[in-house]
Amino acid sequence: MKKITAIVRPEKMEPLKDALFAARVNGMTISQVNGCGAQHGWKEYYRGTEVLLNMVPKVQFEIVAEDGEVDGLVDLIARTARTGEVGDGKIFVTPVEDAMRIRTGERGAAAV
Repeated sequence: MKKITAIVRPEKMEPLKDALFAARVNGMTISQVNGCGAQHGWKEYYRGTEVLLNMVPKVQFEIVAEDGEVDGLVDLIARTARTGEVGDGKIFVTPVEDAMRIRTGERGAAAV
């Protein structure tokens, strides 16, 4: 099993969620996050003083999937979230050693 973590623009949350449900993803965790990368934020003025806001709002999707589904899901996320502009986000794939469904005690892929 692998965990796919995708950090995308906030306006891509609904289209990406719909695309993942259409791809029969059983479950996902979606969080509002802030971060900075190549975008480096933007400048605003507060009471006449320039302020650099370098924490950009993003949406983070976390999905645990079987190894054979990962490439297709990564491609789907990239296609759906891409605008071609700086700040489209990142996708990380990490191994998951085990999972457990608390209610039933099921482990491994059955718990996902």
